[in-house]
Amino acid sequence: MLNVTVDLDVCQNHGQCVFAAPDVFRLDDSGHLVYVASPDAELRDDVEEAADVCPLQAIRVEG
Repeated sequence: MLNVTVDLDVCQNHGQCVFAAPDVFRLDDSGHLVYVASPDAELRDDVEEAADVCPLQAIRVEG
């Protein structure tokens, strides 16, 4: 099972993850990050890319 966590205390809502994995990450109407904590395994490459491009390295991928 793929698990995603974002340290929302570190995240500054730059949105780079949204571009890398739009099926998992999005910005809400207030501009704050919302994400799917247990996305489908086939999205692993996109999620790992999102973690790599996060300027603050706030995203963790496990599983």
